[in-house]
Amino acid sequence: MPQFLDTRDDAFDAAFTALLCAKREDSPDVDAVVAGIIADVRTRGDAAVLELTAKFDRLQLTAEGLRFTEDEIAAHCAQVPDAERQALEIAAERIRAYHVRQMPQDAEWTDPDGATLGWRWGAVSAAGLYVPGGLASYPSSVLMNAIPAKVAGVARLAICVPTPGGVVNPLVLLAARIAGVDEIYRIGGAQAIAALAYGTESIAPVDKITGPGNAFVAAAKRRVFGKVGIDMIAGPSEILVIADGETDPDWIALDLMSQAEHDENAQALLICTDADYGRAVAAAVDKRLETLERRAIASVSWRDFGAVITVRDLDEAAALSNRIAPEHLELCVSDPEALAAKCIHAGAIFLGQWTPEAIGDYVGGPNHVLPTARSARFSSGLSVMDFLKRTTLARMTPEALRAIGPAAEVLARSESLEAHGLSVTARLDKLNR
Repeated sequence: MPQFLDTRDDAFDAAFTALLCAKREDSPDVDAVVAGIIADVRTRGDAAVLELTAKFDRLQLTAEGLRFTEDEIAAHCAQVPDAERQALEIAAERIRAYHVRQMPQDAEWTDPDGATLGWRWGAVSAAGLYVPGGLASYPSSVLMNAIPAKVAGVARLAICVPTPGGVVNPLVLLAARIAGVDEIYRIGGAQAIAALAYGTESIAPVDKITGPGNAFVAAAKRRVFGKVGIDMIAGPSEILVIADGETDPDWIALDLMSQAEHDENAQALLICTDADYGRAVAAAVDKRLETLERRAIASVSWRDFGAVITVRDLDEAAALSNRIAPEHLELCVSDPEALAAKCIHAGAIFLGQWTPEAIGDYVGGPNHVLPTARSARFSSGLSVMDFLKRTTLARMTPEALRAIGPAAEVLARSESLEAHGLSVTARLDKLNR
């Protein structure tokens, strides 16, 4: 049974604050283990990766077997039914078209003092994508991570996907092929992150690592940050639905369960303006939980972290949404655009009752790698920008240096950085002579 809250209740603020602060992630003490794994991979390279893969994935490999061969990829891709192949191709086309529009433009101009200024954008040279493996392997995540990287212009894209017991998901390999991935390695866990960050005899290092994973993968990404870039540390999935009571309660129930079925620690929240409607949605959830394949997971998520919140009006709903800063925000209301303008903190917003969050997970176009745990207050979902770097450009003419150089001399002296100032003074002296 989820929590039922009402903003008119005296105890609401305390209960809502507790809901926001509820710790949803398992927090095993993995950092020491991960530190050891990373150190081992840095020291012993392939040998460490092979031993750890045998230990954790029950898979004996040789160094030559770490990477899927082109023949292996082709054989697995051939197993994918036509309907699923076509669905992946449709998704890839839409994701690519969306992300192409995100590409920024270079710029250059001459300012009034005669200095030429600007910037240029360039992709990182190599990126690594982590893909969860086994039963929890998601080809959609391959597309969402790899396509923006290729659109950005990343020359080399490697992915690591564990294959516990040798089990391979052909859809993951096909998604990688469609997205233009260059290398696919059958390894996972912290050892895969270490291999991507530091390199081994068989795996060249990358510049940036993206993609979701378990607590060990998250801890490894934290530890290698600085040696390489990372996208984010993703927590359990979450969804907030704001509804005005005009959408079929069963639709809302399914939208809530679409995130609850991810993980027992996922969170599904409903904010509505009618308590009876909220109870109808909760009843619809209970009915769906009788038959959902992943009901064992979804029911725990709904019981432990779900909530139905009744508000006075949609303005109050927007204010609560901004405090939650949800990963996914569905606005099932009559004027979703007006409400969206008031919801300033959200990873992704889905407008209207005909836009279920699940469309965003697969074929909508925008990226489904989104900030969780209220981090939408200060961060954004994955985009081409995650694979780009901006380099600034500046060129002084003699006239420009004469105009602005004296100010630089003054500031250098004020900071007691003599050589800074002299490097300008030497040039100005020549001009003045």
